Amino acid sequence: MFFLSDMLNRKLKLPTAAEALPGRDGAIATATKHHVSKRPLKGPYPEGFEIAYFGMGCFWGAERLFWQTPGVWVTAVGYAGGHTPNPTYQETCTGLTGHAEIVLVAYDPAEVSHADLLKIFWESHDPTQGMRQGNDVGTTYRSAIYTTSEAQEAEALASKEAYEAALKQAGRGKITTEIIPAPTFYFAEEDHQQYLAKNPYGYCGLKGTGVECAVPAAVGA
Repeated sequence: MFFLSDMLNRKLKLPTAAEALPGRDGAIATATKHHVSKRPLKGPYPEGFEIAYFGMGCFWGAERLFWQTPGVWVTAVGYAGGHTPNPTYQETCTGLTGHAEIVLVAYDPAEVSHADLLKIFWESHDPTQGMRQGNDVGTTYRSAIYTTSEAQEAEALASKEAYEAALKQAGRGKITTEIIPAPTFYFAEEDHQQYLAKNPYGYCGLKGTGVECAVPAAVGA
């Protein structure tokens, strides 16, 4: 019983760089094309398109949510926010890489705004749970927004403040979402890419709070 408790505590605590697994120098193997759209998974993405990164717990259901969104050009799942270079899925599941399960979203801002994506993000999971989403427990399942521009960061922070107020009014707790400039994103293995398109009856743990998110207008809009 002590062993199980120790393992759980380890999965709920982010490791330091010294504690993290060593990883590897080269990238792990993954798909080259999106299983649904057949577009290049790693780019190049069309000129003028933008990239956003979201962590909402298990990345299988979160990715499907975004690839079904009009204006999203391609999605991919991977790992970011930790210390271990080029981690595997098995390594991230130990909690000893520090990474979260993340969805890369490449989108056309003329068709879907970053604010639109933020609304989907906030309303489709529970951002108050810390190192978990529902029954998925561990640092890999934490809520995260990794931004690729100052404008994205400002919008993310403003939307967090607005949604936290709405959650408070609904009797919910504080938001624990990590919002930082995007760290290195490592593409996950091929079998995890577009998992629910290949396995339509596979696990999807997405569950929102039922609280609507009114994302503030972008500065200068």
